[in-house]
Amino acid sequence: MRAELPLRLARTAAFAAVCVGLAALAHALGGGSVPAPATAGLGLGAALLPALVLGGRERSPAAIGGWLVCAQLGLHELFGLYGDDGTAYIDAHLHGRGLGPAVGMLLAHLTATLVTGWWLARGETAIWALLRRLGLRLALLPRPVAVRPPVLAIVCVRALPTPPVFLRCVTRRGPPLPA
Repeated sequence: MRAELPLRLARTAAFAAVCVGLAALAHALGGGSVPAPATAGLGLGAALLPALVLGGRERSPAAIGGWLVCAQLGLHELFGLYGDDGTAYIDAHLHGRGLGPAVGMLLAHLTATLVTGWWLARGETAIWALLRRLGLRLALLPRPVAVRPPVLAIVCVRALPTPPVFLRCVTRRGPPLPA
């Protein structure tokens, strides 16, 4: 079953919003800073494009999880590159500052990936099950029959004169009289 554009856009927006929201929360809880609104908007746009391309049909939980890992890695790098004020700086990231903060950040993003993957896979299963049921119900409904106006036959009637032989004929045919 393929998704038409309105359903595809709704699924894409849900995927991107959940992905970026949980990535920002995980980044802040993992020891980083809360991304600026402009950075979160940039991440939302970056998550929207591949999700729109890949949202044409139903995805398995494994496919959703794989794309989420890629999205979380990309968002982690984006949030680490831009600070909480939205300006780019290279050394703001926790890379190279020791293993402790990097492991916390990795665990936070991994947790966000697992939660997001579970949540979106459940939603994906629910929406496609609903669409299948609605499709079955719509297929079982009687289809309206196009009512055509009745075709009227055009009949030309012309009165024929009675032949003179029949004018003087008396017909007394009928049921017999009771006795």
